[in-house]
Amino acid sequence: MQVVRKERADAPEGFFEAEAAGLAWLADAGGVATPRVVDVGPGRIELERIAIARPDAEAARAFGRALAETHAAGAETFGAPPAGWTGPLYIGRREMPRTTSTSWGAFYAKARVLPFVGVAVDAGNLASAEADLVRRACDVVADGAFDDDLPPARIHGDLWNGNVLYSPNGVVVIDPAAHGGHGETDLAMLDLFGCPGLDAVLAGYDEVAPPRAGRRARVPLHQLHPLAVHAAGHGRSYGVALADAARRVLRLAAGR
Repeated sequence: MQVVRKERADAPEGFFEAEAAGLAWLADAGGVATPRVVDVGPGRIELERIAIARPDAEAARAFGRALAETHAAGAETFGAPPAGWTGPLYIGRREMPRTTSTSWGAFYAKARVLPFVGVAVDAGNLASAEADLVRRACDVVADGAFDDDLPPARIHGDLWNGNVLYSPNGVVVIDPAAHGGHGETDLAMLDLFGCPGLDAVLAGYDEVAPPRAGRRARVPLHQLHPLAVHAAGHGRSYGVALADAARRVLRLAAGR
């Protein structure tokens, strides 16, 4: 078996160990495939190397079905970390709060969007007026405007197209920010960054978990988190996109 070794001399405490815990937790669901963790320790992780294949509709549809199965495996609560993991959580190189809640909206706004807003302002990527708009949207979300009766899903948490690898044996996902969340958040992130074969992925997902009314309209809601993370460190364009998503969330809430 060929391996990939990732190292980071300045890795914060638990950085790669959190990745390994997330991969194991997703794998335990029996849905989406993850690479085998060969070894992990402070500042390093060794993973099974995944051979790359050309995306195709059949593999995309199978990935959608598998993702729905992973989500259905569930989590103890919203914000729950991978089972057995007591260390910090990360998305990319940024730490995420370990906040949990029985309300998805309260968890999502306070632990997945707002922590990155001030950072984005300080970085010059989000104007103060735009930050106020995002905070207004988060107030609405935290108050439960979009809460539903779905239980916490076991989500990847950073499911952009770069973390979706098409292999000869189907899709394998890498680099999770795994936690208990809402399944639509994973789907919205796939949409945000242009996952290959997205229509087929969604079709496969819907075979296992038929969509609830209004899913398409809620995409900006579930993109607030990845846009906030990117606005914190990846440029002004993400701040603009974050503010636009917040406006759309407010309009959606007003029309309910």
